[in-house]
This record gives sequence, C-alpha cells and structure tokens, in this order.
Amino acid sequence: MKKDMLPSGISGEGVALYMPSVSVECVILGFHSGGLKVLLRKLKINDQWMLPGSLIAIDEDVDKSAQRTLYKRTGIRGVSPRQFYLFGRKDRADSNDHVLKEFNIEGVETPWYLQRFMSVGYYALVQFDQIKPMKSKENDDEIFDWFMLDSLPELYADHNKIIRKAIETVRMHIGYIPIGYKLLPEKFTMPELRVIYETILGKAIDRRNFQRKVLSVGLIEPLNETRKIGPHKSPILYSFDKKKYAEAEKNGIQFMSNNF
Repeated sequence: MKKDMLPSGISGEGVALYMPSVSVECVILGFHSGGLKVLLRKLKINDQWMLPGSLIAIDEDVDKSAQRTLYKRTGIRGVSPRQFYLFGRKDRADSNDHVLKEFNIEGVETPWYLQRFMSVGYYALVQFDQIKPMKSKENDDEIFDWFMLDSLPELYADHNKIIRKAIETVRMHIGYIPIGYKLLPEKFTMPELRVIYETILGKAIDRRNFQRKVLSVGLIEPLNETRKIGPHKSPILYSFDKKKYAEAEKNGIQFMSNNF
C-alpha cells in the first residue's frame, strides 16, 4: 500500500503503538434542519463514507480513545460518548477486499491494519452548530459531512449496522435518560424537542400528550419569550434546568415510557 496515503504510524511501526485487533467507532448525532444527522468521514481516495473512528493505543483506556476520537474529529470538549455495543462478526474484514485490489497488494500477507478488527461502538449527542469537523493531523486527505439518518450514503463495512444499533440503544435509553440538552440550543421550542423523540422512536407522537409528560418531569421550563416564525406562529421558547438534567443523566430517572 502507498504509505503516503496512510495516517502516520499505521504502517510498519504502528503495530507497536496500537492494539492490533480492536478499534473504536463513534456515532456522532446532531439535530439540524428539523431532523437528526450523523457525522461521517471519508478519504478522498475512497468512495465509501465511514464513521469517525480510531485505533486504540497500547497504553490507552478504551473510553479515553473514544473521547480522543470525538475531540479530534469535532473539536468539542465536555461530551462523554456512551459505549453501546461490541461489533465482532468474523466477516467484518471482508469489506477490505476492495482496498487490497485498489492498492494492488493482493497475493501477499494482509497488512495488520486491514485484518479482522473488533470495534467498540460509542454514541455521542452534540449541538450541531458547535461542531467544526477537523481533519486528523496524521491525515489531511479526509472529508467530513453530515447526513440525515434516513438518507445515508453507501457506508464502509458494517457501519450502517453500527448506526442502526446506536439508534436502537438511544431508543432503549429514552425512558430513563433524558434526551435533548446536548442536541438543542439553549432556547428551543416544544416542536423541536418532539421531533428529536419522534426521530429516535421512529413514529409520530401526540403533541399534547408529549408536552404534558415532558413538563411533568420538571427538566425543562417555559421562558417568557417566543420565536417569531411566521405571521401567525410564535411558539413559546423553553430551556433545560441544567442542574436537574445533569442529575437525571447521571443517576437515571423515570423519564417517560416509549408509548406516548
């Protein structure tokens, strides 16, 4: 393989720096244009998009690797990605066959960085307008972009399955972990919060029932402000009670069921 197209340390010497068979993949979700988007990246030399990920250094905790990946790819601090699944199907490495052909290294021993890897999946909920996707210092040949969950491009390996599993996990967490604070701006409307829940749950939610349940748990409060969005529409703005939200996120809360 052409070494100048690989991140520094990935080729020969990298085997002494990184775990040889495990990596992290981060599903980074943001709310924008009325829906949830996921941040993807790809190399200019490859047509397939993939999740932001990283090898795990020999002397690095797995959670620290995910935090490092999140910061390096987004520039955002203070967000701890949640581990949700281990992906280790035996045929995961089959997706690298086209890489071997593209770089004309068939018929030789497969390089360690293209052999079978297990990936630890993490998801992170972030504010879209605070993210500035950054190229890796080791590789400036990367492109980043956001994609709506219902219109994803062709993805590398099993990254489509990783995204689906992340959404399934968030869906399971939605009953006892509050969702929204890390996705929405400081001031938001009730419809914006409801759309996030509808996207995650994959179904429409009764407007009045949702508002009643959300207000009953005391994590958001109405502001004496409205947002002018049309001649006849000025929805009330809300904000999260940061202290209560942090406690609920840390300790869990009987937030609401999946049945609205």
